[in-house]
Amino acid sequence: MPASSLPPPAKKRKVKQDVDLAKKLEAEITAAARSDGSLNPLLDLLKLAQGTSDAVDLSRIIYSLYRVFVVIICSDKLAPGGGDAAKQVRKWIWGRLDVFVDLLVGLLQDEESTLRKSALDILFSLLRHLSSSLSTASSDGRPQFHHSHFRHIVRGLLICPPSPRSSLTVTCEGELMPDVRDHFVATWLSVYDDVRWCFLREASSALSRFQAAEYPNLAANLLSLVERLTTFPTEASELNAWWISELGRKPFAPKSDKPVADEEELAMSDSGNEDDWRKFFDEQPKAKDMKKSTDIRGRVHQLSFHQSLHSLKAHRAVFTRMWLSLLPRLSLDTSATSRSPTIRTLNIMHQGILPHLTRPVLVMDWISACVDIGGTVGLLALNALFSLMKDYNLDYPQFYTRLYAFLDKDVLHLKHRARFFRLTELFLSSTHLPAALLASFVKRLSRLSLSAPPAAIIMIIPFTYNILKRHPALMKMIHRAGEDDEPFNDTYIADEINPNVTNAIDSSLWELLSHRNHYDAAVSTLARIFEEAFTKPGYSMEDFLDHTYGTLLETEFQREIKKEPALATELVEDPFPSCTDSAFEADKGIANNRDVISELWVFG
Repeated sequence: MPASSLPPPAKKRKVKQDVDLAKKLEAEITAAARSDGSLNPLLDLLKLAQGTSDAVDLSRIIYSLYRVFVVIICSDKLAPGGGDAAKQVRKWIWGRLDVFVDLLVGLLQDEESTLRKSALDILFSLLRHLSSSLSTASSDGRPQFHHSHFRHIVRGLLICPPSPRSSLTVTCEGELMPDVRDHFVATWLSVYDDVRWCFLREASSALSRFQAAEYPNLAANLLSLVERLTTFPTEASELNAWWISELGRKPFAPKSDKPVADEEELAMSDSGNEDDWRKFFDEQPKAKDMKKSTDIRGRVHQLSFHQSLHSLKAHRAVFTRMWLSLLPRLSLDTSATSRSPTIRTLNIMHQGILPHLTRPVLVMDWISACVDIGGTVGLLALNALFSLMKDYNLDYPQFYTRLYAFLDKDVLHLKHRARFFRLTELFLSSTHLPAALLASFVKRLSRLSLSAPPAAIIMIIPFTYNILKRHPALMKMIHRAGEDDEPFNDTYIADEINPNVTNAIDSSLWELLSHRNHYDAAVSTLARIFEEAFTKPGYSMEDFLDHTYGTLLETEFQREIKKEPALATELVEDPFPSCTDSAFEADKGIANNRDVISELWVFG
């Protein structure tokens, strides 16, 4: 096909001109940085990036700016020292770098996914170069981390300012983009120990600086990041991955007196002592642990920044502070959806949060408030509360009273009833629980089974069987009947909230006996296990927790028919004839349009 003689569209000409201009300016700035020439073309390149709306064109320009700033940083033009002229140049370059960083932070919310990921990659690459430059210029040779630049990254991840391409619509204003979130977690937060430590500390500071009314999505954005953090270290030897390679050097052992803080730490604090909060999270080391541990010794609040990165106690301290700052910002809603912040937090509480806190009992108040909500939220909170009692020696005498209160008429109709039975079986698994307490739970479930769907009854029967098998003192509840043909007097107090005084131990499980005549064959067959000898070792509850109406119907459809049901042998043409109002209409063959079957259900 012959080439067109028409000129290219104006937009394509503009894009090509911008790209060519960017290449030219990049070459000029690079040459000037290496020869101490004028860096004024940097302003033109920044203005070109700010005025570009095309995504492909903008991507090329920001990478040109990135290469330019790397050359400037590596040429030590941002290093401290020099005369007044050098300070003015350094101040001017920092101003241009801040403009570029703000542009990249805004692009984290851009509608173009390639720009979002490229902006995050460039921000972290600049962090590495700036930190290395700061370490090289350090007077005492200690490795440094560029906190002020990293604070811009955290702002972009938590505050999520809009994209500079303001003419384009923002799909989720103030909410962190999923691909940016996943890229940050998979590439940096879950991999590098220095990035994780600094992010947790900066996130805590952001929660204290920014009000919830002004930034309503800050807590949700932070939760979406930390709930995906699954690689928190459990031993000091696991602290071995560093985004800033200089920080991987082994730090000096802490002295008895408090060390001088790093320059960046002093810049972050108004008083020069920003990390005093760490005193609250100090852990007293045990003598036997000090002999085995390779962790940095010393109180957490007395460690320098470099020493804190190599201290497991310091990592646990910033983790604890972050969660204690975040939990009050999470709304305690009653929603049972998986997107609820409360549900998401409680789902990871017992495995992803409590084991890494300096003192897990610090979150007891928040968990107790969740228990008071009830429903699915309260049930998950009970699981966390049970972990605190079992693993961290929390004294909570009213635990089983709260659990007993969850056994209401709605619990067997909830979407999460399978989870409820899993957790309840765990809570009642101890052989040291009083028989009167266990009898109350068994009796309450038996009473609720009278109005429960078949799938729920199929859970209750093996659940009860396992408890009776584990606690023989409850066996009399299935053998008790009235005397001398008199009706049995049930002594169970259904309205009593204390499971220890319901008199359930003197009652019987007649409700489960009634299910022998249940309309569903699976229920009636399973209910007869109480008439047999208790020789089974026990049922695996996982085999009964996933039943629904759908699975029950599928089982019935696949059941082999041993005996053919009775059927009519003669075909009746009109089994439900229409009624006639008079013999005259019947003789004339005039049919009335009345429906006999419908009229059977008309009352009054």
